[in-house]
Amino acid sequence: MPENGEEPVAALSLTSSTVDEITVVRVDGVLDATTRAQFADYLAMAGSDLILDLAGVTFMDSRALGLIVHHWQTSLAAGAKFALIGVEYSKSKVMWITGLAQRLPLYDTLEDALSAIK
Repeated sequence: MPENGEEPVAALSLTSSTVDEITVVRVDGVLDATTRAQFADYLAMAGSDLILDLAGVTFMDSRALGLIVHHWQTSLAAGAKFALIGVEYSKSKVMWITGLAQRLPLYDTLEDALSAIK
């Protein structure tokens, strides 16, 4: 229950846009068991060419990372474009703990990702 008359904050906000025919999904909030279904449904609608902007993620658990890895692998198999941008260690430690930060296509900015995956 919010205190001091504050409005409740949504646990997860997902928005998308298209840049150079690639879907860019901005993720804001928590990626965990409580938001997994919402995140999975949104990824399923996003298409194969995808850039996930994770700069707004406040926490990520292993299940959310599993969804990201699955989408990455599906994209690779289909010859599609895929990248992650704005990933912060402090909010996505699970990527480093699992060693996936060294394997996933991580970029600092949208421009960096677009240049790399074209």
